[in-house]
Amino acid sequence: MKPQRWRVTRTDRLCETRLFSLTRRRSAHPRLGEADFFVFEAPAWVNIIPLTADDRVIMVRQFRHGIDGYTLEVPGGMVDPSDRNPRHAARREMVEETGYDSRRIIQLGRVHPNPAIQDNYCYSFLAEQAERVGEPNLDATEETEVVAVALADVARLIASGRITHSLVISAFALMELRNGRPPRGRNPQPRQPRSGARP
Repeated sequence: MKPQRWRVTRTDRLCETRLFSLTRRRSAHPRLGEADFFVFEAPAWVNIIPLTADDRVIMVRQFRHGIDGYTLEVPGGMVDPSDRNPRHAARREMVEETGYDSRRIIQLGRVHPNPAIQDNYCYSFLAEQAERVGEPNLDATEETEVVAVALADVARLIASGRITHSLVISAFALMELRNGRPPRGRNPQPRQPRSGARP
């Protein structure tokens, strides 16, 4: 039997924060009746893979409150109202979080972070020939370390559990679909950029 669409009959906003709104949607189904569903309404998200001329990915290590621990990620964040589009937001996040920039930014694709409870997309980009142009410019509550990782080591870092952020893994998967599988390296340990890391 082909699934039928639920129809929203009422929406109540339960909570609003600077990151998302929590809403309760009362929905009706032709066969299953009515039920309440809870949805996080959020702006679009972006992430970007800064790739240098010598095939190193510029990543950030930072503390994440959701897991009460550190993650190794590519730059990313929300699309702000002042951003012209997701590409602009991704480039802004890259410069702010790493101090690197690129004139060759390619959209890799978009995914639903969690379509069961969220309504937004995450757009992924690749920044080719990324170069250091300055120091990171972090938000007041951000504290990050810039880390250069060989592209050849990314698959092993994912497989070993060093990279665990699902949207970061998704971005690398989209890059692989576009460019083919990156070569595998021998040493999975991240290396500090020659210019030094900023905490």
